[in-house]
Amino acid sequence: MPIRAIYFDLGGVLVRTEDRTPRTHLAEECGLNYREIDQVVFGGGIYSTAARASLGALTEEAHWVSITRRLGLPLSERLRIQEQFFGGDSIDWNLIAFLREARKTHKTGLISNAWEGLRAWIQRQQFTDAFDHLTISAEVRMVKPMPGIYHHALQALGVRPEEAVFVDDFSENIQACRHLGMHGILFQSPEQVLADLKRLLANGS
Repeated sequence: MPIRAIYFDLGGVLVRTEDRTPRTHLAEECGLNYREIDQVVFGGGIYSTAARASLGALTEEAHWVSITRRLGLPLSERLRIQEQFFGGDSIDWNLIAFLREARKTHKTGLISNAWEGLRAWIQRQQFTDAFDHLTISAEVRMVKPMPGIYHHALQALGVRPEEAVFVDDFSENIQACRHLGMHGILFQSPEQVLADLKRLLANGS
């Protein structure tokens, strides 16, 4: 069955931390290493503020207030901490260009575990036009690899699982989409993803 819809994850795929320096310097300022500050912001298990923010149960601002306190810094530093933490992130404009071109013949979508501010951030970066629909976990109150978030994304574009392919950098998220009947491509590099996608689309499978 031909592929009618192409879905991408955002963090780790379309947006990647290419320069670890800003985050490393922030970690050192707080007496931590890179892995530890990553854990402060993103980790902590299903009851962490990061997880609750991804489910829309906590605002992004409240999450960063919690992080600032955990780092032992004054709340006046909150925005600076947030900006420095993500300071080494880069948008992959080649992949965005691929999606913009693909949108001429296929439906395109985003499926992202993200906090409430993601939609506004994408609008500020001016690449909303690469997608027909954005499925953001904080808005739909479901996260990958929960089946419901994939069903939501498929319904939004009006396609069946076997008509869709999803690109993500976490194997558990790819396994979950494949379990539903979607095609899944595990991100390892931009070149690998584009080659895999082009081969899949050319085969019409």
